Amino acid sequence: MKRLQVAAILMFLSAATASAQIYRVAEMNVEQIRALDKQKTVVLLPGGILEQHGPYLPSGSDTLMNAWWTQALAEAIVSRPDWKALIFPTVPLGTSGANVLGGKYNFPGSYTVRPETERAVFMDLASDIGEQGFRWIFVFHAHGSPLHNLMLDEAGDYFRDVYKGKMINLPGLLRKPTQIETSRSAELMKEEGAFEVHAGMSETSRILFLRPDLISMSYLTAKPFTANNPYEAIQLAKSDNWLGYIGSPRLATAAYGAQKMRNDANEFNRLALAILDGLDERTIPRVSDVAFKNKDVANVEAGTSRHYAQIKRKQDEWMKKKGIQ
Repeated sequence: MKRLQVAAILMFLSAATASAQIYRVAEMNVEQIRALDKQKTVVLLPGGILEQHGPYLPSGSDTLMNAWWTQALAEAIVSRPDWKALIFPTVPLGTSGANVLGGKYNFPGSYTVRPETERAVFMDLASDIGEQGFRWIFVFHAHGSPLHNLMLDEAGDYFRDVYKGKMINLPGLLRKPTQIETSRSAELMKEEGAFEVHAGMSETSRILFLRPDLISMSYLTAKPFTANNPYEAIQLAKSDNWLGYIGSPRLATAAYGAQKMRNDANEFNRLALAILDGLDERTIPRVSDVAFKNKDVANVEAGTSRHYAQIKRKQDEWMKKKGIQ
């Protein structure tokens, strides 16, 4: 019995020591930040676009998932001797919500910024972080838009070139499907579709795991919007009766969501730790590089860019009238 008690105490102390190496910058003062070993402190920047997720999920669904993955990565980093993780508050900005699939640029729940605004924000943060001597930054800003991912990729390239460090949006690296994704039944796949990309079974399952209190229970009778490729998804999104999701939310389960979140975390953590050990992330295809090769996806984002250009012109005209530089 005493041995079990000693073992339990040691495990508790070990966990407490590890958690003590996870810092939240918003809770720290100047001297505490200055004292960090910049070469062995990894800065974690979670993002979270406010984006409509249909009638069943909250607009901050991506924020919830990114925060969970960020914490999981922080724990993996500090399990290594002498390494620390510095977590920033969520940056609640993103571009090109899923509603643009159907050319619906204004949609309740989606509050986005222009692509160059998102890129500028992350470049500005990268500049401050780099000037203070930090050289490792992992961004957690999972969102499917190729335009969004391109902006974060370019901010990371800036950090690499100017500060000789690494700033990588981990969800922006193309990953192989996990076993849980490839083992879905043919019957489920028929209803869900091969191109289930937004607020369908997978995302609904993940939010059921993370925050079931935020889900409308009417998801249990949700009609499917089944798509097997980008073209089919775009046609669904253009229809007048589209509800804001692709896939079949009614098939969701918290058990699937838990397994999916953990599997994804394991893959993110594996990649991140390999990068800390010297893996060149440029050998891994980027989501932005691959997605833009699909002409249907490229056309959607071209329309999105035109929409944001109109917004910029409107803002520029107002500032000119007001004499604002």
